[in-house]
Parts: sequence; C-alpha cells; structure tokens
Amino acid sequence: MNSMEFQTHKMSLFHYTWPIFIELLLQMLVGNVDQMMMSQVSQNAVAAIGNANQIVNVLIITFSVISLAMTILVTQYFGSGNPERVSETYSLALAVNFGFGLVISAALVFFNMSIFNWMRVPAEILHDGSVYITIIGLGMIFQALFMTYIAMFRTQGWMKQTMAVSALMNVLNIVGNFVFIRGWGIIPPLGIAGVAISSTVSRLIGLGLLIVMFNLRSTIAVSLRTLTPFPWKQLKKLLAIGVPSGGESVSYNLSQMVITKIVNGFGTAVINTRVYANMFAMVSYMYGSAVSQAAQILVGILIGGRKLEEAHKQVMRTLVYSLIIGVGVSVLLYCFSDELFGLFTQDPTVLRLGKQVMFIEIFLEAGRSCF
Repeated sequence: MNSMEFQTHKMSLFHYTWPIFIELLLQMLVGNVDQMMMSQVSQNAVAAIGNANQIVNVLIITFSVISLAMTILVTQYFGSGNPERVSETYSLALAVNFGFGLVISAALVFFNMSIFNWMRVPAEILHDGSVYITIIGLGMIFQALFMTYIAMFRTQGWMKQTMAVSALMNVLNIVGNFVFIRGWGIIPPLGIAGVAISSTVSRLIGLGLLIVMFNLRSTIAVSLRTLTPFPWKQLKKLLAIGVPSGGESVSYNLSQMVITKIVNGFGTAVINTRVYANMFAMVSYMYGSAVSQAAQILVGILIGGRKLEEAHKQVMRTLVYSLIIGVGVSVLLYCFSDELFGLFTQDPTVLRLGKQVMFIEIFLEAGRSCF
C-alpha cells in the first residue's frame, strides 16, 4: 500500500491499535528489561535505573511533542491529498527532533549529578544512576530519530513493520544484557554500564533498520532540501499542535519526578516498589495510549477528508474502549500483584506496598483513560 492509497484503505480502530500496542509494549520493555535483569544482580541497581528512567521519560516528551504534531498534520495532508506538505513535515520533524536530541544528550551527560542531587537520590545508588544515565544520554539522538521514524511509519499505516523492529530490538537488548552484565569471553563484566550500552546499541540498530525500510518503501521523499527556505510557518504549526497536546504528559511526568524525589527519602525498598509498580502499571496504560494513537491517525484522515461526523464518533468509541480495557487490565494486575512482584523480589515490604499501589492504580487508570 503506497502513501496515498492509505487514505482510502478501509479503516478499523482495532486493525491499527493492536500492532501499536505491541510495539509500544516492546519499546517499554527495552528499558524495563534492564531493570528485570539487574534485579537478579543488585536491588540497588534497580533503584538507580528507576531514578534514571524517570528523568529520561520527562525529557523524551520533547520528541513526542514534535512526533505527535507531525502525525496529526501528516494524516490531514494524506486525507486532503497533499503529498508535498507530507514530505516537508517529515523532514522538518526529523530536523527539529535531531536538534532537541543534541540538547538533551548534553543535559543528561553533563548535568545528571545535579538532577540526581535535586531528586535526593540515595548515596548508595548515586554512582550507578550516573553511569547508566550518562550512557543512555549519549544515545538520545538515536531515540529522537527513532521516535520520529516510528511516527512517520504510523501515518502510512505501517504498524506491523515497527512492531517487528521493536521485537528485534528487545531480542538484541536481552542478548546484550546477558553478555555485558556478567561478561563473556574477552568482554569483562560491566554490570549496570553493560545494560545501558546494550539498550543504546539496540536502539541504534532499530533506527538503522527503520531508515532503510522507509527509504525502500516510501514514495514520500525526506530531504533537507525541502527545508530551504526554512518553513517557519510549518514549525509554528507543529509547536501549536504539539505543545498543548504534550502538556498533559509533561505535567504528569514532572509530577512523577517530584513523587520520586519524595520516595527517595524512604529507602531502597520503597524506591523499588515504585519501580516495579510503574513497570506493571504501564501495561494497562500502554493499551490506552495505543488506542489513542491509532485514533489520532484515523481522526486526522477523516478531518482531512472533511468527514467531521465520523471523526466525532471515532473519538467517542476510543474513549469507551480505553476505559474498559485500561480498568480491566488494572484489576487483573491487582489480583495477581503478589505473583508479579514476586518475580523480582521476595522482600515482604515490597510485596505489601506493591499490592496497595496496584489497588490505587485501578482508580488512576479509570481517570487516565478519559484523558
């Protein structure tokens, strides 16, 4: 299916949701696998990675702002049959996120200790956290471009391809963790540095695959030449859509940083409870996110084609599906919380607190699904 055929393809919310959901889950696992595998080596390392990922999650929202806005604009251009604007918007999103990636990489590499000190990260995990976030920070440019290409694939209906790439990234990350954590052959044991290297390299390989696949398949050109003269009006459109849309995510993740700062004062057991609870809660959150992202694609095309009534109905269906699935998964996570937390620790404090947190998560997910 070429780019302009996508707008006339028979659209189904579920058809686009399930590959996005699996792909998001697999992307999340790239970071969470680090925590899972390090839990068998050091609980302090789990807490260090949890704090580092909290910071990284806030900063990469910058990439999401541009990618989300690009998705909305491009699907409308597809709906109205304007491939020239699609090419310009793709190129602009890649250039802007590349610039943001450079800035965020520098911030994570040179200022991570200042951020950790503000978050009151315990001294016993401070070094591990700094090592992990420095290496992850060096790969933020890859993450920025990866997220942009993922959004570009979605606008053309190529969700299964991104799902396959994310699956391969997880396999590479797991293999890399096995090799680097304890060492193999001439490779010495690298511990927490090893899992960070593995995650970064797997994302770089995933990005390379997406670039090759896009260039081979897409009829839409991506080139810096489309940015001469620089399309300032188009950039304003991206920011005008992306900043308000990303505002909720920014405020939520900033609040999570403040919560992490408070939790850091209660010791490693409480920190790890939060890390594991977040890991499980993301499963229910991811489905709602997948439904909403699929709906954004479909609604954008419908609006571009001036089918406003159908677009409104699609939004209402999305709300219902997100609420039912999100709350249902949260209930299951609560019912099996002891078994889930028990996969990583037998600390009775973590198990008890984990069950309490997962109960509260049911009500949180009900509210979050509506947003």
